[in-house]
Amino acid sequence: MFRRKPALALAAAATAMSLAGITACSSSSASSGSGSMPTVTMMVGGIDKQIYLPYQLAQGLGFYKKYGVSMQLSTEQSGGVGAETAMASGQVNMAGAWYVHTIDFQLAHKNVIDVAQLSGAPGEREMCYKGSGITSPAQWRGKTVGVTDLGSGTDDLTLYLAARYHLTSKDFTRVAAGDGNTMVSALQHHRIACGMTTQPTVTALEKKGIGYSAIDLATTSGVQHWLGGFQPTAGVLAQADWVNSHKATVQKVVNALVATMHWISTHSAAQIAAHLPAAFVANSLITRADYVSALTTDKGQFLPDGMMPASGPQTVYAVEKLAGKITGPVNLSTTYTNSYVIKANKLEGFAK
Repeated sequence: MFRRKPALALAAAATAMSLAGITACSSSSASSGSGSMPTVTMMVGGIDKQIYLPYQLAQGLGFYKKYGVSMQLSTEQSGGVGAETAMASGQVNMAGAWYVHTIDFQLAHKNVIDVAQLSGAPGEREMCYKGSGITSPAQWRGKTVGVTDLGSGTDDLTLYLAARYHLTSKDFTRVAAGDGNTMVSALQHHRIACGMTTQPTVTALEKKGIGYSAIDLATTSGVQHWLGGFQPTAGVLAQADWVNSHKATVQKVVNALVATMHWISTHSAAQIAAHLPAAFVANSLITRADYVSALTTDKGQFLPDGMMPASGPQTVYAVEKLAGKITGPVNLSTTYTNSYVIKANKLEGFAK
């Protein structure tokens, strides 16, 4: 998950959109699709990553169309504009991105809101090279640690974990190691002692015998231990003005994704993988069996109903504050809403 500094990134977003491989679409309105079905554009912060699978799964299950919306999905590219920045600058209607961006944008005086929460854990693991012996952030002192990108959510989590063990950013070095093959190479050649990454990179590192999971931020027990509670991450973000002027369309999108979350909670990892693009679940990093095995272990990161966990926003705020990212007042109550999710759950027959 790549996070750009909102105040700086917005100005460059329009010219960077070509790198993201999508057609610009004004967020002032959702365009009309065939008939009366509205078209919505959404960029996801790495659509083939396991932590972001619900957005594509909803498409694979046919749920967007079932609930009355034509969804055009795209993915951010390494080195290109971030999903949240594309949304906030008006290039796409919505972003499949981490909840923390709503806080970032509020600090940058831009009103972005999370209308559905899909995961309650980052889905990340701190992978350390085999033989390093590292089991705690306290052992990072004097070492180089990899993050997806400087300023990203993994960077914030790394700073937070370090701070909890009384380390400052001056006590160790952080470098951008990306994910996939770049993260694998960095650990394999010991350019970094540890690196924070997600599936399928985690499984690839373990299978190749290069690294091991030292810190688990992908399961409920893991986030409880290392972060002190639910850490809401993947959500559905949009500009508040756009949400308020497209309430019916937003409800359709949330209906589709809440239905998807219930589907995930009642189906196996193998059944989920069967509805995802083949290249997502079997590629140069992993086999389909690897993907299914990893998802079986980490499936608990996904919230079954799309509701924001009660203590989630405060936990994210605490991470940001300890990481030194809170530079002004923040009103957490305006960064998310459960209203659309409550209606979606009722539609699905689940009272909320």
